[in-house]
Amino acid sequence: MSQLLFRRLSKLSSRNDVLIHKSVRLFSTSPYLTLGSVVEDSPGEGGGYIGDILLFDPAKEELVTVRDKTIPEELVNSKFIGASHGWTFFSDRCNHNSVRICDLFNPLASKSNTTIIPLPLLTTMSYGQTQVVWNVAMSSSSPHEDNEEEVCVVAINFLGYQLSLCRPGRDLGWTNKQIPFVCSEKSNLMYSKRDQRFYLPAPGGNYLCSWDLYFDSDPKFDELVFLNLPELPQSEWELVNSCFKEDHWVESPSGQSFLIKWYSHVPSQRHKDPILMVFREDEDTKDGTRNMCYTEDIGDLCIFLSKSDPFCVVASSCPGLRPNSIYLMGRCFAIYDLTTRTTRHFNPPKGGPERVPFLPYWLPPFK
Repeated sequence: MSQLLFRRLSKLSSRNDVLIHKSVRLFSTSPYLTLGSVVEDSPGEGGGYIGDILLFDPAKEELVTVRDKTIPEELVNSKFIGASHGWTFFSDRCNHNSVRICDLFNPLASKSNTTIIPLPLLTTMSYGQTQVVWNVAMSSSSPHEDNEEEVCVVAINFLGYQLSLCRPGRDLGWTNKQIPFVCSEKSNLMYSKRDQRFYLPAPGGNYLCSWDLYFDSDPKFDELVFLNLPELPQSEWELVNSCFKEDHWVESPSGQSFLIKWYSHVPSQRHKDPILMVFREDEDTKDGTRNMCYTEDIGDLCIFLSKSDPFCVVASSCPGLRPNSIYLMGRCFAIYDLTTRTTRHFNPPKGGPERVPFLPYWLPPFK
């Protein structure tokens, strides 16, 4: 699984030779992609390591670096397992059940005092496992226990049958839920602010499974009814049927819901561009069913898909982002234009890693 890219940097070397980039601005409204960090060989005088956090700004398509960040030693020796609402999740290399969340990759957070919030030790339920995390999701961007306005719920989606939930700083243990189907690399858990539920598309993409924030109810299923499909020649449908497919449920800032079907070609045809289909939830949806309409126009929105929970941004709020587009990270690092149905692949940013890590995460805009 994904590991945080900690590249060691000798104190004798010139940092300017290694990092050619634009320094981070003080106020940020753009999403970012996590690329890792460059860390000094030796710990600093006050404990922890001094390093530079590497991010990719998709609006300007350039490397952004947060310089001289204090990286606690416990994070250097941990594994990066997920991200949600700008918070990153780490597990201990010696004990994968020990999990913590932190604001290490928040460019507006303190450079000298990284916020780390420990979570209860994970427990494995029958027919479950906690070694392989697929993705994580949070109900709020404020997991602090002193947050009196709203209670944050953290959810970890493991490959297989296990979903684990807890309230940071409030729960002494996790509440484990059995996913009623095998969770594989075909869908991501996400949180709906509108519905106050965690959603996970079921295999096949014809049903939507969800859990509330109270841990005591069974999962709810909604049938996805597709009212129309794109008009494609038979040869293209045959090509689609031969692809790997991922289903992503995403919600816009206004509460509009979309299902994105992301088709990637088998390894022997990996050179071909991905195929994406977007279905908008119809307003006439009734309880128990969700009517979905195919669309090639999501207006002034852009959608971000990676191994983190998917999210949607108003493009005009972040100058440089492309409206009516989907930003991809996973089987490819690219932007998909819904209007032209074409893909443009990003090059690794100048001054960053020669190759973009296989499983970095999109982070939503910071405020």
